[in-house]
Amino acid sequence: MNKAQQFHDMTDEELTAKVGSMKNELFNLRFQQTTGQLKNPLAIRTIKKDIARVLTILNERGRAKK
Repeated sequence: MNKAQQFHDMTDEELTAKVGSMKNELFNLRFQQTTGQLKNPLAIRTIKKDIARVLTILNERGRAKK
C-alpha cells in the first residue's frame, strides 16, 4: 500500500492532525539542517511531498462536499 492510499483511508480529522505533526517535523528538520546536524537531507523533500499529498486529499474532499 502506497502513502497516498494510506492517506486516503484516514479521516479528515486524522489528516488535519497529520499535517500539523508533519509541519512540526519539517520545522525540526530545517533546524537540524541549519545547525549542521541533519543526517538525511532528502528527508526534507520527502516530508514536503507528504504534506502536499495530505493537503491535496483534504482539498479534494472539501470540493466533493460542495
